[in-house]
Amino acid sequence: MIVSHLSVKNWRNFQHIDVDLRERQFIVGANASGKSNLLDVFRFLRDIAKPEGGGLQKAVKDRGGLSKIRSLAARRDPEIAIEVTLADAAGEPPIWRYALGLRQETRGYRQPYLTYERVWKGKSQILDRPQKEDEQDRDRLTQTFLEQINVNVEFRDIVRFFQAVTYLHLVPQLLRFADSIQGRLLEDDPFGQGFLERVAKANEKTRRSRLSTVQKALKIAVPQLEQLAFTRDTVTGRPHLQALYSHWRPNAGWQREDQFSDGTLRLLGLLWSLLEGDSLLLLEEPELSLNAGIVSQLAPFISSMQRSRRRQVLVSTHSDALLTERGIDGREVLLLTPTKEGTEVKVAADIEEVRILLESGFTVGEVVLPRTKPSDAEQLSLLK
Repeated sequence: MIVSHLSVKNWRNFQHIDVDLRERQFIVGANASGKSNLLDVFRFLRDIAKPEGGGLQKAVKDRGGLSKIRSLAARRDPEIAIEVTLADAAGEPPIWRYALGLRQETRGYRQPYLTYERVWKGKSQILDRPQKEDEQDRDRLTQTFLEQINVNVEFRDIVRFFQAVTYLHLVPQLLRFADSIQGRLLEDDPFGQGFLERVAKANEKTRRSRLSTVQKALKIAVPQLEQLAFTRDTVTGRPHLQALYSHWRPNAGWQREDQFSDGTLRLLGLLWSLLEGDSLLLLEEPELSLNAGIVSQLAPFISSMQRSRRRQVLVSTHSDALLTERGIDGREVLLLTPTKEGTEVKVAADIEEVRILLESGFTVGEVVLPRTKPSDAEQLSLLK
């Protein structure tokens, strides 16, 4: 399944979002326009649904409270609302629809509570809260049914979908110096500090198959790289990846991940994540540290991975190179435009000027990215 439609009210930068989504979706906008915050909608639902250490109250607390989540433009209506439609493919009839409304208590502990929670299977509504029991015991509204295994059996497919959402914004330094840092690992490891443990947890056959595919890609992208191998430290048992580089001395070119370049580590993490499953994958600026020639091939590579796994991938990006592929449809791009009343989100193909230029043969990078440029960017060069 994929998320085929997203509707949001008063979430962070956004006073309102109402867009269809595709199997491959690119999110573009100026700095601080809300690209990360849009992806966080799906991380929020995952954090509510996850079986260990999840739930509504913790998901809100981890984000600094409802006042930090609520849009600054939400002056008259403080309710936060999220509605997600799930379908087998873009444009197909919905299989599931999940809707959630939130407010904060005006007194007391000022806890977040549900204003509503609704679920549809096809066209039939199977959950509509508040229920009679909720009205009799208002504390019930501090938890969603999404997080309660004893009451969500009728829509367990939605629960599993949200639980499986994967986010990646690999920070090479955290992976390269993991042994030296020895710091606290954030839940769900969004920055890749425990990436090697993820590789180690895959069964041996699966790991070999994935690393074989990753190796083929790295041999193309990384000069002189010949072989990629998984290994464990003989003393500590910690997992490692090592690469063999061509060298005039036999077997003299082996290097561990702490010697890999930033670009190699980020590309390795990206490739593994694309091969790792079929759940919704959220990628934050995957072009960082990568050569423009490699970045220009990421979009078609994601598309080729989707053909075998039917995996939905949402990508935030500033990169012109990433958006040079002529096969990118205007419906696959969300343009974020900051305004005084919050950021507006539009499907690029729905903007007439953009649609005309795309139909004339221009690429998304040529047409859409200039719209994300700050109007006074040239003034930076005049600062003294």
